[in-house]
Amino acid sequence: MRLFFQPAIGGDRAALQAQSIGRFDSRFGPRSDGGMPALTRRRYPERQDCWHVYYGDVHAGTIAIRAGIPHDEDPWGWSCGFYPGSHPGECTNGSAPTFDQARADFEDAWRVFLSNRTEDDFQEWRDARDWTARKYVMWERGERLPSQRPSSLMRCPCGEVFDSHRLENTVIHVPHITAAETARAR
Repeated sequence: MRLFFQPAIGGDRAALQAQSIGRFDSRFGPRSDGGMPALTRRRYPERQDCWHVYYGDVHAGTIAIRAGIPHDEDPWGWSCGFYPGSHPGECTNGSAPTFDQARADFEDAWRVFLSNRTEDDFQEWRDARDWTARKYVMWERGERLPSQRPSSLMRCPCGEVFDSHRLENTVIHVPHITAAETARAR
């Protein structure tokens, strides 16, 4: 069974954007043929010897010439899987003497990887992709993430959260903090 391959898309950046297709995109509902999205490969714009492999709108892996290896090693490398949405040990990789062999090895690995995936796994990857995009938009606008904003709130070892800039709150918790630091130093 051949999973691949729709041919590589040209250098148009707009065309390189992943499109949601197939039964795993809730906007479209199940595909009428009950099938799965096809694996597609798209040339990575910064490297002519590198292709990203997509399963619908999810980046499923990469096939590329390996850099910095001895001349007697297999030049092509592939990586299969995505994270988040899987356990790190489930992602696999390998090398091959030709692009066609790397593609065939990737397809075999993808069948195994896909057989262990649920829609929730794909959604977890999409959520991380979307959060990362929002984060970079905020940074480009000069905004900080909530976790990067200064805060004077502290959690006391007794469990209470208090404002460390208010003396009346701090004085109450100094004995708890001192005792915790003394115990930790022993």
